[in-house]
Amino acid sequence: MDRREFIGLLALGTAATLAGCGEGGASQPSLTGGPALSPSGVPTSAHPAPSPPSTAAVPTTPLPTPTATGILGPIPAPNPGTPQVLFGGPTTANQIALTIDDGYSFEVVAAYVEFAQRSGISITFSPNGTYHYLWDQHAPVLRPLIANGQVQIGNHTYTHLSVVKRSAGVVTADIEKNDDWIQQTFGITSRPYFRPPYGSHNKQSDELAASLGYTSILMWNGSFGDSTVQRPETIMNLANKFLYPGVVMLGHANHPAIVPLLPMIEDLIKSRGLKPVTLDQMFGTSRNRG
Repeated sequence: MDRREFIGLLALGTAATLAGCGEGGASQPSLTGGPALSPSGVPTSAHPAPSPPSTAAVPTTPLPTPTATGILGPIPAPNPGTPQVLFGGPTTANQIALTIDDGYSFEVVAAYVEFAQRSGISITFSPNGTYHYLWDQHAPVLRPLIANGQVQIGNHTYTHLSVVKRSAGVVTADIEKNDDWIQQTFGITSRPYFRPPYGSHNKQSDELAASLGYTSILMWNGSFGDSTVQRPETIMNLANKFLYPGVVMLGHANHPAIVPLLPMIEDLIKSRGLKPVTLDQMFGTSRNRG
């Protein structure tokens, strides 16, 4: 499909319901109301993960001890508090937050890193440390972008296993192991932002995360629908549907269909006068406080 055909697709204005992109094949969340919730409190648009490790335990391979000083100065200690669940930002500004999770495709991780470097567009990545072999090699490029405030790193657990189905001790180790890796690799803490795998969370998991300093439980109110393999037309229709002021847009560094669409998504953002920002910029938080 060439660029002119995609431009035609953008003129459609609304996207079709995504079949099979979330649990139960539910429709995408509305921009104003956040993701629709199932009876269990799980967003019906929660994305499936890649095949997880064969054990529910956190990998035991030790990581190097994180440095006390990161690229912005001393890494702050955790600041426990009351959890706040975030779906979207203010709609009175032209800000949007592009949030990209997981990262088990070498091609897609590399494409997003190149896209951030080339375009100057702000992105918040929430990688799983279990895919560190793909992310580590991009640290030399990402660290300067993090230092200048263009890129932010959030916590999505090391293993991408559900935080509502495991013990508090195991979940704590999973979250903290991921931040240890993030600090060592990118020179920054991921606190206070925690995106639960699958979008699955409850009061207990929120309070546990907040006790570790992850007081912002990050959800979303827009999605590229690319947690599973999708047609390019579907991804662009969803981009057209959700990329408006206040959106926290969910994407994944998993499936190559997004790669050739990144320039078109950039054009769409520019045509609507939108300003991509990090979560810190959207919600007034700081890496120096964590």
